[in-house]
Amino acid sequence: MLFLVAALLLFGVVVGSVAHAPLPVSLVAAAVIGVWLAVFAVREHHARRRGTSTN
Repeated sequence: MLFLVAALLLFGVVVGSVAHAPLPVSLVAAAVIGVWLAVFAVREHHARRRGTSTN
């Protein structure tokens, strides 16, 4: 539960920061986060296909 509260607080800070940042900065940050999530998804997909776990 504490993790959820911390995550929501961090999300609020990030959304508040993006509201004051210029649009190109926000778009670049969104693209970087999107690429990071795509790389993570591909790595997870390959790890599950091999049957290995990183944990």
